[in-house]
Order: sequence, then C-alpha cells, then structure tokens
Amino acid sequence: MINEILSETKSRMGKSVHVVEDEFVRIRTGRASTSLLDHLMVDYYGSASPIAQCATVSVQDARTLSVQPWEKSMVPVIEKAILESDLGLNPVTAGDNIRIPLPPMTEDRRVELGKIVRQEGEHGKIAIRNIRRDAISHVKDLTKEKEITEDEEKHTLDLIQDLTDEFVAKIDAAVKLKEEEVMEV
Repeated sequence: MINEILSETKSRMGKSVHVVEDEFVRIRTGRASTSLLDHLMVDYYGSASPIAQCATVSVQDARTLSVQPWEKSMVPVIEKAILESDLGLNPVTAGDNIRIPLPPMTEDRRVELGKIVRQEGEHGKIAIRNIRRDAISHVKDLTKEKEITEDEEKHTLDLIQDLTDEFVAKIDAAVKLKEEEVMEV
C-alpha cells in the first residue's frame, strides 16, 4: 500500500514538472524556435488542429520562422491564427510561404518574461505541494484505520518529503535555466 502511494506521488510530481517545462517552451526567448508555434491551433477542414499538422514549420535564421502550408488555401487561416495569438508576432506572406520575423526583445520585455518564468515555476511548486498534501492525507488515513504502524507512517512521510524536495529542486533548476535563456542577449 505504501509503495503504491509513493509511486503514484512520484508519477504525479513528475507530470507537474513536465507541465512546467511545457509552459516554458511557450515563453519566447531571443532566438527563433519552432516550438513557439506548437500550441497554436488553426481551423483545418472544420476541426481545430495544431499548425504542425497542416504546415511545415522551420527556422529560417536566428530571428525568423518559416511556415509552409501544405495547401495554399491554408495561408490566410494560419496567418490569422498567428496574428490573433498572444505572441505579438506579425507574419509576412510571400506567395504560399509565411515568414515570421521575431522582433528583438527589449530589456523591459526580458524582465517581464523573467517574472512570468518565476510565476510558472511557482505554480508548479504549488502543484507539487498539493500532491504532497494528498499523499500525506492518504498515509494518515491508513494509520487511523490501523493498516500501518506509526513508525511506518513516520518513515513514509519522510519519503514523501524527500520526493517533494527532489521535484521542487527540478523545478528550481528549470526556472533558473529558462531565466538565463530569457535574459541572454
């Protein structure tokens, strides 16, 4: 029973770290990256689809992305999705190719993105602490029902705290890495 609680806790905490890392991918740095457009959805024959499922997205140079739709009719749809996104990008269409120049980031924007990175990291840590709370509650319930001894409870609570510390450290490392990437000129 205890091993099940610990493995579920570890799995859920790992997923929380993964969610934070996915959020960091969406935060724009000074360099062009195809992952910048991963979360954008376009109307592809009546269903919402990621841009990658209806076009080829590539990095043209350090500050320019290129989107090559598979069908010419998708050019205005993709262009509209990029314009309406919260990325602040202005696509330039040339025939059936969409170029997206990334504007250089100002110091103020870098500081603002650093705050967003720290905020996302804090959301991840809160999620991990909530998972810890759930696991502790589950262990205490087992103790109340006399399914485990108090010594087993204490040992399990220590293991849960160790897991929490490990995953919080992973989030802190990811935050530090992303902050450095955002602040890089």
